[in-house]
Amino acid sequence: MRHAEWSELNLDAAEWRIPGHKMKMQDKHIVPLSKQAIEILQAIHPLTGSGRYVFPGVRTAARPMSENTVNAALRRLGYNNNEMTGHGFRSMASTILHEQGWPHEAIERQLAHAERNKVSAAYNYAERLPKRREMMQAWADYLEALQTGAKGTVINLKRA
Repeated sequence: MRHAEWSELNLDAAEWRIPGHKMKMQDKHIVPLSKQAIEILQAIHPLTGSGRYVFPGVRTAARPMSENTVNAALRRLGYNNNEMTGHGFRSMASTILHEQGWPHEAIERQLAHAERNKVSAAYNYAERLPKRREMMQAWADYLEALQTGAKGTVINLKRA
């Protein structure tokens, strides 16, 4: 996410198409975007849309936001590095999506974990895309429901 570039996003198609050179396995990857994600990206566009990165670095817009920025924000929210890291959101999503009964193959493909035949991969990098679109919208709706349920609830983050 930190390396997302505006040129990779198609908000009309609700997709983020990540080129293979950015992926660990060097395969192109499509990320379906929920309605909520599109709303956030539209809100961010006036701030960073004239540059390359959706989330540019603090010191220079020529580089993406650093991983340390994400983790520092989590520390300021009260999480220590044994509780949550930026990368930890992937693990959390996988666990909860499995608990909610989403197909393992769709979850793994969404996380770009699925092993794929190299020949097939060259022709089909949209594996399970309809189910993944449905799953990502359901995930965004779930997170929004958690946020809505938390409004009006006071959570004391200070430790005794």
